[in-house]
Parts: sequence; C-alpha cells; structure tokens
Amino acid sequence: MKKIPFYILIIAFIISCGPTQNTTNSKNTHVQVAIDLVNVIDDKVNVRIHPGTISTPDVVFYIPETVPGTYSDDDYGTYVDDLQVFSKSGSTLNVERTSPNTWLIKDAQKLNHIQYKVNDTYDIEAEHSIFSPSGTNFKENEQFLLNLHGLVGYIKDQEEYTYAIDINRPETIEGTTSLSKQESQTYTKATFDNPKQIDSYLAKRYFEVIDNPIMYNKPNKEVFDIEGITIELSVYSPNDAVKAADLKETVESMMKAQKIYLGDINTTDRYSILLYLSTMDAEDAQGFGALEHHKSTVVVLPEMLPKEAMDEAIIDVVAHEFFHIVTPLNLHSTQIHKFRYNDPEMSQHLWMYEGITEYFAQHFQVQQGLVTNTEFYATIANKIANSKSYDENMSFTEMSQNILDEPYASNYGNVYEKGALIGMCLDILMRENSNGERSLLTLMKELTDRYGPNRPFEDQAIIPQITAMTYPAIGEFFEKHVIGTVPINYSAFFSKVGLEYNSYQVPTEYFLDQETRTPYIDVSQVDKSIFIRKGIELHSFFKEMGLQGGDVIKTINGTSYNLSNVYALIGEAASWKEGDAISFTILREDQEIIVEGKVTIPMINKATIIELQYFVEGPELRLRQSWLKGS
Repeated sequence: MKKIPFYILIIAFIISCGPTQNTTNSKNTHVQVAIDLVNVIDDKVNVRIHPGTISTPDVVFYIPETVPGTYSDDDYGTYVDDLQVFSKSGSTLNVERTSPNTWLIKDAQKLNHIQYKVNDTYDIEAEHSIFSPSGTNFKENEQFLLNLHGLVGYIKDQEEYTYAIDINRPETIEGTTSLSKQESQTYTKATFDNPKQIDSYLAKRYFEVIDNPIMYNKPNKEVFDIEGITIELSVYSPNDAVKAADLKETVESMMKAQKIYLGDINTTDRYSILLYLSTMDAEDAQGFGALEHHKSTVVVLPEMLPKEAMDEAIIDVVAHEFFHIVTPLNLHSTQIHKFRYNDPEMSQHLWMYEGITEYFAQHFQVQQGLVTNTEFYATIANKIANSKSYDENMSFTEMSQNILDEPYASNYGNVYEKGALIGMCLDILMRENSNGERSLLTLMKELTDRYGPNRPFEDQAIIPQITAMTYPAIGEFFEKHVIGTVPINYSAFFSKVGLEYNSYQVPTEYFLDQETRTPYIDVSQVDKSIFIRKGIELHSFFKEMGLQGGDVIKTINGTSYNLSNVYALIGEAASWKEGDAISFTILREDQEIIVEGKVTIPMINKATIIELQYFVEGPELRLRQSWLKGS
C-alpha cells in the first residue's frame, strides 16, 4: 500500500497550475456468486451466493474485517444490508448478525443461497476511514469499482473452495481485472431480474477473489506488452479529462525499466492498473495512493492534477505497487499466506513487505538512469529526516507484529522511511561482503526461489535463514537495528561508498517546504479540517509554539481555517513578520487548546549526501558503482 497526502497533491496543482444445483451426494467445493450491476437500487448492489456443501447444523458467514496490504481494521461488513438466507425450497432460514462482519446461520444443511445488498464506500467517506483504493464505488450505468472483499463473503471453512463469479453489467461499460475470465456462465440469465451482459470469472480460492479487484467503466484503456507481461491500464475519468493514451508512455517506460531491473524475476504474465480519478467532491474518493495485489493495483488520484503532477504521482505509487510482485505477494510468511480476514495476525516483517519494496521503487530509478545520483541522494536524505519524526528506539519487528495497536499504529508511516533505509543498508552490506557479486535484489531472488507464492516462511525463521544464506554482518545488522532498538548510523554506511552525510539548518515556509514540496499540513477526509501532519520532522516555529503532529488547526489569530480557505492561509502566512504576536486554537485529542507566542522564522534540518571527490578509485568507489549501477 502506498498513501499520498491529500495536501501534497493540492500543492502540486498550485505549483503546476439461479444456478443449477448439485444433485449428487458428493461434496461440492464450488461456490457460486452473482453480482448485479444493472438493477442498482438506492445506490446498492445485490449479491447472491450459493455456497458449497454444508455438513454442519450451523455455519458462520463472514465479510472481511481487514484484508492484506491495508494494515487496518475496516469492517467491510458494515456496508451489508438486508442479508437473507434461503433454503432449497425457497423458504427463509434463521440468521443472526453476531458482529458487524459475521452472521450465524441456523439449519445450514438446508441452505441454498445467501442474498444481501451492499452499499459503496466512496460517497460516504466522511463517515469512515477506509483507504479509498481498498473501498468500493457504485455509479449506476457509469462506473463500478469492485474491491471484491467489500462485496463477496465466505462461509467459514470454505475459503479454499473455488469461486465462480458472474456479473450482470450494463452493455455500455467494460471490466478490467486480472481475474481469470470464463467463456461460459455459471448462472443462467434467469438468475438476474434484468440480464444485460454477463461476465464470468473463476477464482481458485477465496484469496484470489479479494486479490483481484475489477473496475467497470466506459472503454478508456491501453494494453501493451513488457517482456512477456501483458499490461492493462484502465482509467476512469469522470469528466473525460484524462485518457489512458495520455499516460501510456509514462507507465510503459517506467515499467520497462522496472522489468529490466528485476531481471529474471517472472512472477506474473499479466498486470492490471486500475486508475480511478476523483472529482474530490464531497461524495467522491478523498484518500489518494494505491493498494497492491498479486497481478494488479488500484490507484486513486485527483482528476484535476496537471499532466506533470499526474505523471509524478503515478511513478511514485505504481512503481512501489508493481515491486510488490516480489514481496509480500511472492515471498511472505504464514500470517500473509493464511490471512485471517476476521481475526488478523500480523507478521513481523513490514521491513521487508513495505520497506524493501519502497527501496526498490527508488533504487531502480537511479540504477536505470531515470534520476541522477544527486536526485537519488536527496530522496534518501529526505527519508532519513522523515524517519526521525518516528520512534527511533522502537523495534521494527515488534512494531510490525503489533501494527494494528498503539503506540505501533502511529509509527506505521516509518515503513516507507526507515523501512526503505533498512533496505539500503542491507543492499550496501550485501555488495560489500560479496565483493559486488550479490545484492539485496539477488538475495530476494534467492529467497523467492526457495519459498515462492505457495510456500510461506515461518515468521520467526526468516531472519536466521537470511543470516545463514548471507554473512555475519547481515545478522548483526538485523539484531541491532531491526529486531533491536539501536538507531542506524547512516554516516557509517555512506562512508563505505565514499559519500559524506551532513546535516544543517535552513529556513523554510510555514506550511510547505518549497524545495521538496513537503507540506507540513494536510486536510481531513472526514470534515475537511486542516491538521499538522504526523510522520515528518516539524520546523522550529511549530516546535517553539508547542504544536504537534496531529493537531487540528481551528483558528489562527481568530480566523477559522479549513479546506475552503487553505489557499488564503498560505498567502497570509507569507506576510507574517518575525516578532509579531500569534495565537493558534487547536484541537488535540478532542481537547481545544489555545497556543500563543511570537512569530519566528521557521528553520528545518536539512541533509546533504555528497560524493567525496578524492575517491577517484579504490574500494569505496567500486562499491558505490556496484550499489548505484550494478544489478
């Protein structure tokens, strides 16, 4: 998963401008699902599920509480209404809702099918915190974003059954997905009240259902091939402002570079990019970024972004999500492989799943010449600065295992900062200890060959396994800086490759670092309030005022601010004078606080990573060349 702060995208804009029943006594391990996108009533989609054979008196039906890649409890069952259970004779069976996501069904051996309606999440984002790329959108006759974990439930102990999914859709829209499409329909047209065009898909198990989102919209798609991988780029642009053809060159060149970087890692023969562009209206998606899947990604961005900003955002999020085909999608622990959708157990290894993925997403750009060495160094320096806003003394494995709970949940953003830096350090160590013969990427290839998508590793075993496969220095690094709580001395790693790391203070602006386009504030999806961002290093003025990440700014000098006048706030701050009195009214943990002080020039710690010129030859230069340009 990769999130983009709402406000940074705004800044980019400003700067840019009835089935046949099984009649035999043999066990039926086939689940049939019907989703009706034609007969949408009150913005709700009807879903009908015929489970496999049931041999117990009672069963539990689930809609997922959480899904892989989100690292949050989202309770998708909340959006299910009017769930009914029918017997083979057509009578209703007794069903009791026992939690937001579970239903207890009595006399289950008589069960024929379960039927219910589903609300979408985009038009009520003010009422929940579901990340938009993992949500759903139903726009009758125009667009449907189907993250199937929000629509299709499962009977306990039927997660390994095959799922045949039939979708009745309007003829004017088409679907894009990496889910396997079937030629024949499982259901007759009589299953649907008003059959139009029926698409049929097959998933080998429930995981494949939730791992393959489907986006329906009028045709706006580009299909191309990269080294044997068929790429589908489908775009929903509500105002027809963006065509898939406009983005093809950016996506194609980026993914070609990624495939060259990955070399012989071939984990899929197709990949779907489902790009949803939001109007940013009150009843549309507000959470921008992407969610990864084995063979696809859902990306949500504002439609209003200019071409340059759109390209930058796509490179940022799609590169990250595509590299997830390495981990965790094809290298993961038992906690991921046998994911408990309604009683999640988290893995210890977010340093791998998100951190290494983010490192690859940045490193491939310098290795493939898409950015300069200096630009890459600036990205690394920025990650070091951002990582210091989190708890540097927190064990990464402990944080990962407890990421759904505090204080660990508040440190989740560090998986993209320190997590990526962990990847960098491991890469340098691998190259140093192998005289340039091995790297972090080759290690991941070795691990993928050893395990792969269908052979998960045990959570406690993978770090000892990596140590045994590599060098003592790797094991020591894990013990100190990943399992342990010792902060990483980045200067020591840079010295290995002939670089010097320097930190100093420079003035910045009150609400935006123009040089890096890093905003210090963001906007709430729920109520459009302005708050100080967490997970970044705050400048000196905010620190002197006693402001903290997460503080909601209600007023400044008596003037109220929110999304509607955020531009005015930026303009007015430019006229603040050093020494002037200033007063903030903030909301912190539901308590309103008045903070008063004097305006000072905001200073921020900056860092530079420079190449030491006296390393014109020798081991440092050779290691640097291996790190930046080697495989």
